Amino acid sequence: MNPFLLLGLAIGAEVTATLALKAADGLTRPIPTLIVALGYGTALWLMSTSMDMLPIGVVYAIWSGIGMIGAAIGGAWLYGESVSPTMLVGIAVITVGVTILAAGQGQH
Repeated sequence: MNPFLLLGLAIGAEVTATLALKAADGLTRPIPTLIVALGYGTALWLMSTSMDMLPIGVVYAIWSGIGMIGAAIGGAWLYGESVSPTMLVGIAVITVGVTILAAGQGQH
């Protein structure tokens, strides 16, 4: 299977779990807590599978960068958290950094 597809699915599972973590209210709410456990477990499995085919540096850079962007956007959308112009600049810088790292390791 395409390692970037696996990584994309891993990121989706991780962002879902992270957003559910806030809803889990200290892991006291059963359904969001179940989503957290399943999401993180799935995310780690898919991420580790993608590492069989891609360099660790590329996987982790994409994982952390896109995961952070997804969590920020999801937090704004689901929980009404603010996204300031400064945060948008940070998201842009992370995107550039991930792209440079991937290019430096020969990934496109």
